Amino acid sequence: MAYIGSLDQGTSSTRFMIFDGEGKVVGQHQLEHRQILPQAGWVEHDAAEIWNRTKEVIAGALKQADILGSDLDAIGITNQRETTVAWDVSTGHPLHNAIVWQDTRTADFLETFDVETKKAITFKTGLAIAPYFAGSKMRWFIENVPAVTNAIAKGTARFGTIDSWLLWNLSGGTQGGVHFTDVTNASRTLLMNLETLQWDDELLSYFGIPRAVLPEIKSSSEKYAMTDPHGPFGSAVPIAGILGDQHAAMVGQVCFERGESKTTYGTGNFALLNTGTEIVRSKNGLLTTVCYQFGNQPAMYALEGSVAVTGSAIQWLRDQLGIISNAAETENLASSVTDTAGVYFVPAFSGLFAPYWRNDARGVIVGLTRAATKAHLARAALEAICYQTRDVMDAMVADSGVPMSEMRVDGGITANSLCMQMQADIMGIDITRPLITETTALGAAYAAGLAVGFWKNTDELKKQWKQSRRWSPTSTPENRAKGYAEWKKAIERTLNWA
Repeated sequence: MAYIGSLDQGTSSTRFMIFDGEGKVVGQHQLEHRQILPQAGWVEHDAAEIWNRTKEVIAGALKQADILGSDLDAIGITNQRETTVAWDVSTGHPLHNAIVWQDTRTADFLETFDVETKKAITFKTGLAIAPYFAGSKMRWFIENVPAVTNAIAKGTARFGTIDSWLLWNLSGGTQGGVHFTDVTNASRTLLMNLETLQWDDELLSYFGIPRAVLPEIKSSSEKYAMTDPHGPFGSAVPIAGILGDQHAAMVGQVCFERGESKTTYGTGNFALLNTGTEIVRSKNGLLTTVCYQFGNQPAMYALEGSVAVTGSAIQWLRDQLGIISNAAETENLASSVTDTAGVYFVPAFSGLFAPYWRNDARGVIVGLTRAATKAHLARAALEAICYQTRDVMDAMVADSGVPMSEMRVDGGITANSLCMQMQADIMGIDITRPLITETTALGAAYAAGLAVGFWKNTDELKKQWKQSRRWSPTSTPENRAKGYAEWKKAIERTLNWA
C-alpha cells in the first residue's frame, strides 16, 4: 500500500503526518521548538533546532505507521509563512536565528518609505507595508549580521522562508540541496510581483536584496527534488508539494472554486477567499495573495485576512498569567460563566493585522470590575478570537460582494465547541468543521499527491471532504450588534494607546 507524507512546520511545533489514499492519517509525530524572545517585539526561532525536530518527527511518524520511507510515493511541505532564514551553503549552518512572522523589529525601516513607494509596493505585491512579511526581515539580516554580509560577498549566502530551508536540507544540504520556494511563500515576501510570479527588480531594489541569495520560484505542485537517501527517510522520495500553511489549508479544505473560503485557527487566524484567476485588490484592509498553483496550470489567487494573535492569546493565559495549565482547560473555565461580565480583551501583542494594519497598537483588557474573574478573562479571550475573525470576514464580504452563508473552519481551536458556538453567534452564520481538522498537513499531501499521480485530480479530492460538526447561531441580531459595537470600542483603545 502506498502513502503520502506531509511535513507541517508551524510556529510552535513541527510534525510529520502520513496519509493513505482516502486522506486518512496512518501515522504522525509532533515536537515543539523554542520561542526565542530577545527583547520586546522580537520573536526568533533556531532554524537548526527546527531541522533537528524535522528529522525526529519523520522518524517518529514512520515508526508509528510501521512503514519505511520507501513506502511513501511523495512528500509535501507546508510551513509557517514569512518566517525568514539566512544560511551558508558551504557549512549548512544558519547565519542567525530565523526571524518569525510575528516579529516587529523592522517597523521603523518600513516607515522610511514615502507614500508613493508604499503604493507601488502594495500594487505589485498585494500586501500591506508591514514587518509581518519577509522582505524587511531579509534586509535586517544584511544590515545587522556581519556573518550574512560576509557570506553574500563569498557567494555562499542563501535566504528563504522555512520551506526553502527544509527543502534544501531534505534534498541533500551541503551535498547538493536545491534552493527553491513556491509561489505561495514567495507571495509573502514583498519581493514577488503578483502578475509575473517572479522576483521583481524594483521591489528588490527597495529592500536592497540581491537576487542571487533568493530561491527560484516554482509552482505549488511539481517534483522539486528527491530526498537524500542518507537523510531521515533512508531512501530517495519525491518532494513534490510546497504550500504556505494557510494556502495548504485552502487545498486541504478543497476550496478550489471561486468564492469558496476557509478560516484556520492556529497561533494566529487566517481567512482566505478564492478569487479564481482574478487578482482582486482589496479596498478594506485585506491582502491579495496567490492561493495556489498546480504545475503548469494558471495560478489561483485569494483575498486574505490575517489576525496575528488568536491561539497565542490562549498560550499567554497559560504561560504568562498562569490561569490555565493547558489550552484544553480554557473551554471548561470559560463555560463556568455565562458571559464576560463586560470584559473585552484585544490581544494586539504584535500590533493589529487585518483589517487595521497598525503596528503601533498594543493589547488591552477593558471593562474590568471587581466582579471579574479568571473565567471571565478566559471567555473574553475566546470572544477576541471570534471578533477578530468577524472583522476580517466582514471586510472580505465588502471586497468580494459575495454574502457569506457559512464558514469552513480548521485548526486546533476548532476542538473548542464553546469557541465555535461563539463564532456562529458573533457572525450570525453557520460554522462547519471537516472530519479531518488538520487540513494544513492534508493540503500539502494533496499537492504532492497530485504531482505524482497519487490522486488523479481535484474532483477526486473534493469527494473526500466530509463534515464532522456544524454550529448554527443562537444569538439575536440585536445582541450581535451590541456586542460588536463594544468590541469596536475596545479596538479604539488599542489604537489610542499608540
